[in-house]
Amino acid sequence: MTPERSNAARDLLAFYLEAGVDALVDDAPVNRLGADALEPTRAAAERRLSPSTALPGSEESFEARAPQARARFERESPAASARAPSRADRASSQLFAAATPPAAPEAAVMAARDAARTATSLTDLAGILSRFEGCPLKATASRLVFADGNPQSAVMFVGEAPGAEEDREGLPFVGRSGRLLDRMMAAIGLDRQSAYIANIIPWRPPGNRTPTPLESQTCLPFILRQIELADPDILVCLGAPAAQTLIGAKEGIMKTRGRWFTYHTGSREIRAIATLHPAYLLRQPLAKRLAWRDFLAIKATLARPDT
Repeated sequence: MTPERSNAARDLLAFYLEAGVDALVDDAPVNRLGADALEPTRAAAERRLSPSTALPGSEESFEARAPQARARFERESPAASARAPSRADRASSQLFAAATPPAAPEAAVMAARDAARTATSLTDLAGILSRFEGCPLKATASRLVFADGNPQSAVMFVGEAPGAEEDREGLPFVGRSGRLLDRMMAAIGLDRQSAYIANIIPWRPPGNRTPTPLESQTCLPFILRQIELADPDILVCLGAPAAQTLIGAKEGIMKTRGRWFTYHTGSREIRAIATLHPAYLLRQPLAKRLAWRDFLAIKATLARPDT
């Protein structure tokens, strides 16, 4: 192999290693840790150690190189790896075990319902969520994002899930969309001292991906209990996922937004409205006029809570 091809191969292997590639696969599955898989590897190593395969022009004899090569083979063989897993392997195994969802999805949902039902206050609910292990998102998130604002306020805003900045700070809507929400609330006389803010999912999905149906159903009992304990007069669903989950909207957000719905908290009926998510408004600034109409409707309803 020419030096150029050797360098190119080395660079390619380094790229694969940085990208997380740690094994080669074939069409048929191979148990690389089994006893059967060890013999071909040992045989290949023996061939590499034979004098006939020595590099031409090498000044180092086969006898001098064989002990070191054999020791390296023993360290790097699958059997040795199985006997002495590295720190990275142990950490990966622990993360995989922590992120593995329960065998029965229904069991996780039932556990969430039972746990949420025992909360007698928002503080209790936050503590229960921090100890709950039934949602795999907890294993990949940095921290729980429970709520922000005043739980005694008359209006509660609910989005779908936290993003990267929310995950770092442990508070909902503190990124770009959160700053836009603050300005939208300020336009109708609200702030984080006069509104309560939460998400359906209290843990950030990896890469801000859309939560799976199982993740949403597992977290649903907690947000329902959170709304019941906060007991607002008006519930504002930010975006289509929140509207579909909380008020059962069947149509798209453009047809759902601006309409008033009746929401049953479990103890009473309150008014609910859907509007566009601030993250959507950052991508589609022209839609801010629609959200402005929704916020004016919220302001008018707050001024007449008995209507």
